[in-house]
Amino acid sequence: MGYNSPVIKRACIVTSDEQIDAAIAAAKVREPLRPRAVSAKYRPGKDAFVIALATGVEIVIPRKLLQGLENATPAQAAEVEIWGPGDSLHWESIDVDHYVPSLIEGIFGNRRWMSEIGKIGGSVRSEAKREAARKNGSKGGRPRVHA
Repeated sequence: MGYNSPVIKRACIVTSDEQIDAAIAAAKVREPLRPRAVSAKYRPGKDAFVIALATGVEIVIPRKLLQGLENATPAQAAEVEIWGPGDSLHWESIDVDHYVPSLIEGIFGNRRWMSEIGKIGGSVRSEAKREAARKNGSKGGRPRVHA
């Protein structure tokens, strides 16, 4: 089927001036509430980033949790820049970017990266975990699932 085929219909969306004005007004109302970074700093003592948002909230994220920054030197980590209207953090020398709304949601990388972080967290060995396993084992272990 070619471009001029009668089967292919061209979509034509007409937007009125009133609709455009209403959309602009709605965007102005939402803009102050949108999560955007106004400052981002690397704190070597904490080995973490402190990100201040336009809403007045500050979030602290450990460097080792951020994909692409886990092996960054302190000097590279400190090169953090805010890009765009505050919705992106960028590290030029190591070519890493993170989307601020995703960081707020606790998404620090792609699915594989997040899966690896979860595995590491689940494999942590602690005295409390050992004691719980012993206690559970003395009761006969986990109950069997009967379908």
